[in-house]
Amino acid sequence: MPAVTRNLTVTALTTALLGVGTLPAAAGGFDTIGSQQRKTSGDFSGPALESRVSITVKGTKAKGGGPVTSTAVDWEPPACWYEPYWKAEDFKAFTEAKWSMYKSAGGAPEGIAADQARYKKGHPYKDFNVDKNDRGMWWVAVKNPEMKDDPAAKACTRDPFWVDNGQNPDVPQAIDTETLAGLAHQRTVVPPTRISMAPDGRSTVNAPTWIWLDKGAFKPVSVTASLPGTGLWATTTAKPVSLHIDAGTEDAETLPASGECRINEDGSIGEPYARGKAELTPPCGVRYLRSSGDGTYALQATLTWEITWEGAGGTGGDLPDGTFATTTEVPVQEIQAVNR
Repeated sequence: MPAVTRNLTVTALTTALLGVGTLPAAAGGFDTIGSQQRKTSGDFSGPALESRVSITVKGTKAKGGGPVTSTAVDWEPPACWYEPYWKAEDFKAFTEAKWSMYKSAGGAPEGIAADQARYKKGHPYKDFNVDKNDRGMWWVAVKNPEMKDDPAAKACTRDPFWVDNGQNPDVPQAIDTETLAGLAHQRTVVPPTRISMAPDGRSTVNAPTWIWLDKGAFKPVSVTASLPGTGLWATTTAKPVSLHIDAGTEDAETLPASGECRINEDGSIGEPYARGKAELTPPCGVRYLRSSGDGTYALQATLTWEITWEGAGGTGGDLPDGTFATTTEVPVQEIQAVNR
């Protein structure tokens, strides 16, 4: 049987097997890196499995929001990891079914000889460890679905391995609370940065435009990543700490000059405009030096969120801050003077 036809047949058979419920319940949309996908012979991998990591988001969900962008250039969430997936009896049933399908599709015995030796014939595992079915799990490699094309997603190359209950696998990139915290950080979604401005609607050249965020405009956003049945969980909490203003043109001055407006003790940012403050300099704002003509300037307000985490076993710490930007189109007019 031609190799292409054989692989297509095996894929179809594996799809049928998956459809009759041989896989454990899965959630979170994470794909595994099947060891068979790396082999040039005996390829019977079929559709990828899914990680059992679940994500729960708590916080304000508003139209126009989105995921935060990490401020750290040298940090990124995990691209792949290892997690407990199969009970011994389930792994045996699934793997032997794949072997059977491979043979039915015309596969040569040597194509699965190494796997049979590893999992069934005692090199190093005997009969898939079914005598320890309730005393451990088979661990597999999984990819982060948000980073499938990242070269780092290919770094988890170990074949499925057995870990007794309560034992530390002592394997680099084995899932732990810090891994879950990184995944939660990646799933942190915050509301849009809706600033208040005065004047509202049209600014004037050389006159300050006041910018502020009222107290309570933003509430902390928390995300929990957990792995059911393991006791592993991590929760991140994001809180706003500062607002950065970019006027959208070089013909402008930000107030303060750095464009960084720190959060006040009461949770607000900047100061609301009120009558009588027209000649004052706002603690947060912008002064445009040239008219926008018939167009507008794209003022960008970027809110920085401080992100911390806590997890099972008293673990926790700080994660890189996240940012989210919202753009406001600002028309700027010249002051009209009348000479008499």
